[in-house]
Amino acid sequence: MNFKLISDISRSLLVARWRQTLVAAIGVTFSITMFITLLSFMSGLNDLLDGLILNRTAHIRLYNDIEPSKHQPVDESNEYYKSYNFIRSIKPKNDRLEIYNSGAIMAALKKDSRILGVAPKITTPIFYNVGTTDLTGVINGIDVEAENQLFKFSDYVTSGNYIDLKNIPNSIILGKGVANKMLANIGDVIQVTTSKGELMKLKVVGFFQSGLLDLDNVQSYASIGTTQKLLGASNNYITDIQIKLNDILTAPPLAKEYERLFGVEAMDIQTANSQFETGSSVRSLISYAVGITLLIVAGFGIYNILNMMIFEKMDSIAILKATGFSGKDVNLIFITIALSIGIFGGLLGLIFGLGLSNAIDQIPFNTASLPTIKTYPINYNPKFYMIGAIFSIITTYFAGYFPARKASKIDPVIIIRGK
Repeated sequence: MNFKLISDISRSLLVARWRQTLVAAIGVTFSITMFITLLSFMSGLNDLLDGLILNRTAHIRLYNDIEPSKHQPVDESNEYYKSYNFIRSIKPKNDRLEIYNSGAIMAALKKDSRILGVAPKITTPIFYNVGTTDLTGVINGIDVEAENQLFKFSDYVTSGNYIDLKNIPNSIILGKGVANKMLANIGDVIQVTTSKGELMKLKVVGFFQSGLLDLDNVQSYASIGTTQKLLGASNNYITDIQIKLNDILTAPPLAKEYERLFGVEAMDIQTANSQFETGSSVRSLISYAVGITLLIVAGFGIYNILNMMIFEKMDSIAILKATGFSGKDVNLIFITIALSIGIFGGLLGLIFGLGLSNAIDQIPFNTASLPTIKTYPINYNPKFYMIGAIFSIITTYFAGYFPARKASKIDPVIIIRGK
């Protein structure tokens, strides 16, 4: 088998029908371009939406939950031990929200190689006092440096400096929504009231905007020390321990492990955001489905063009077979034609896809709900380009295989006799 001769014949057939060849290549190019652009944009959008949750959510959260006692005194009675006891209106057990021995727990977690980082937190409901009106809200007491390292806290502070929470005593960073309601500016002093009626004045050092309006309307941030002072609690008072893992997929089993080990409630990120993850998966599935459909349609275009080429080149095929070319050689010629179209069109599609994605990435995208986003989100994952290249070759191969198989079975005697 002379591969050089076969490649020369394939090139001659491609050039002889260059308009059809160009149409087929443009079809592949357009399909790959839109496949890359669509996946890059949809994946970037998914990353943006996921970031609104994942950047602000611990992979595992340790806390004490308020729940009814699982064991009632009647269960301890010898007389009713083996009986069915029906008890209504069970009240929550008298437990505090504080995590006991939080310092030792965090020290143990920091030694675990599976953990990327640990950040303590205090969550407490408050009232923002605005004249005679009280606005309900939540203050999150945070370790400022740990919060910024693990959850990119500074990215969401739109005004002021996040480190001022640590450096300025009795300071607060207000959510943008509640700041607008209070008409508060940086440098103002506001008053808050705890659920126990304790009053405290706090200096506004910044504004926080997560992009989730419901959160920005109630949440604010203070240092752990300030929050402990607000609650009149000791300096080891912690209500939450936030954990970031090296591998987010290990969160569910590790949450169960830590729950048994430390005797606290543990919530993993998959359980807490299951609906959000489902939405991301569906959007990705739709993107892949549309992109692959475009490639399949381009494959049918190549199939039709090669079918027409075979029909018009019956004489040439008969001459090739009459001069000693086998059916396998003819098969290889037309598969080479199909793969040439696929490789050339696919390569151009990858280039144009990258260019179009980059053009979209430069389009301004300014919205008040997402202050950190300046342009439309694009994900330049090399995996998309690899999938596009492989799929373009596979699609065009099968688009050329069936017409080539048909051409290889042509009997030259019948064609020449008919002429």
